[in-house]
Amino acid sequence: MGRVLGLAGLVAALAVATPAQAGDLPVCGKAKASTKAPTMPAGTRTPGACRAGAGPVLESAVQVQRLRAETTAGGYHHLGAGTGGEWGGVSGRIAVVDGAIRPNTYDFVAGRFMVKRDLGNGNMAWLEAGWAETGWVGAGRQHVYTYNSNTRTWQFYDQYTLRPGDRAWIDLHTDGQGVWQAWLWWGNRWNLLTAQRLPVGRSAYIEQYVEVYADPRRAARIDVPPVAVDNVQLRPAVGASRPRYWRSDVNTLTADSAAQRSGGFCLNWKNRFDTWTAGDCPVT
Repeated sequence: MGRVLGLAGLVAALAVATPAQAGDLPVCGKAKASTKAPTMPAGTRTPGACRAGAGPVLESAVQVQRLRAETTAGGYHHLGAGTGGEWGGVSGRIAVVDGAIRPNTYDFVAGRFMVKRDLGNGNMAWLEAGWAETGWVGAGRQHVYTYNSNTRTWQFYDQYTLRPGDRAWIDLHTDGQGVWQAWLWWGNRWNLLTAQRLPVGRSAYIEQYVEVYADPRRAARIDVPPVAVDNVQLRPAVGASRPRYWRSDVNTLTADSAAQRSGGFCLNWKNRFDTWTAGDCPVT
């Protein structure tokens, strides 16, 4: 999403305030990355569900201006797809890689899912979640993160230690009452990262993207090993309906092939649209 340049310090904060039903969950204890795929859907009523809060959540008001995707020497690159229709949520697995992010810059690489709605007059409501590596906090490290249009801050959840090669299961969905939740499968249980009451409604447009941004003040190309995304499923807006894989029969919006290859980055749809990779183009 579009973000405006502006450097601000990090602040240590407690877990983001959440609606009552989310706040009733126990705080997640320290745990290791999950060793198996989710065995049940994410939700406040799912057995074992907990909420992030075993450690401080770092918040950052750093924002980055969206540049044209065609920029090749620095700038913004947006690799992935969005839905042409509305859904009740999205889930999937995103691999963690080590990008060539430079410290003390606005550089970042992120693998994330997003739910959003255009409110008109240039206003957008959204919630995104995934992992990110940035130049302004913990350069050289990868972090679980969320970003939402209520707080307009990056929230880094460092109680979860990520390493290149890890695969993070992420779930975004609504409870049907205008509250949108971001979940992480960790310690073989669902961990609620944040729940936000957004002016989105009971359904939203969905995105799955790998984003790369190179600080234009120090123009350079950022190397990003291909990020693998798989098992991407969409939740129908009707609550009783089962999730389904994001396949080619789903109304899907993608950039043209030239835009998707800009700046030396390539998008490879292994199975449209639930299994794919994005990152550095193969050397030929």
